[in-house]
Amino acid sequence: MMGQKGREKPSGFDEDRALVQRLLAGEAEAFEQLFEESYDGLYRFTLTRVGHDELLAEELTQAAFVQALEKLDTYRGEAALFSWLCTFCRYEASAHFRRQHRIPASVDSPEEDGEVRAVLDAMAAGVAGPDDSLQSKQAVALVHDALDSLRPKYRQVLAWKYFDDLPVSEIAQRLDMSPKAAESLLTRSREAFRIEFSAKRK
Repeated sequence: MMGQKGREKPSGFDEDRALVQRLLAGEAEAFEQLFEESYDGLYRFTLTRVGHDELLAEELTQAAFVQALEKLDTYRGEAALFSWLCTFCRYEASAHFRRQHRIPASVDSPEEDGEVRAVLDAMAAGVAGPDDSLQSKQAVALVHDALDSLRPKYRQVLAWKYFDDLPVSEIAQRLDMSPKAAESLLTRSREAFRIEFSAKRK
């Protein structure tokens, strides 16, 4: 009964794990694939976190990419490869601001749900999505459907946070509430998105 279905496309992060194994084996084609599929998205991801300083974003993205390549053997496939790569960009951006004794424009909340952050980060970076299930137009439509299903205020704060990269303090100011209340609203918005997104993927 297996027939043609016996060679179906792997699900989850199987393709990401396979790509990493090829990279660890030294395949030049694997590096080219990783670069072509990820670099531009990582650059856009970093750009929003450094005040749209293009030269700085390029420098930090390159540094993050090198760091990620050096630590590929630590990738376990528990998260999407793109999302995993984004963590290096976050680190490089944070390290830059620490060296400059400055506070970055956006600070990730430790309360953020990993899957939600991965999905929204990928959309903000301008790529189809953080994992294989988001590589089709239909899947991207599910993300938009999930956002559209949210209450207007939830949808708005998520857009400000992930697409406009506004700090919580500015979101709070726009909503005329305290930063603590704005963070609480963001937490509820992320949870609502997670529930809607998970339901629509089933």
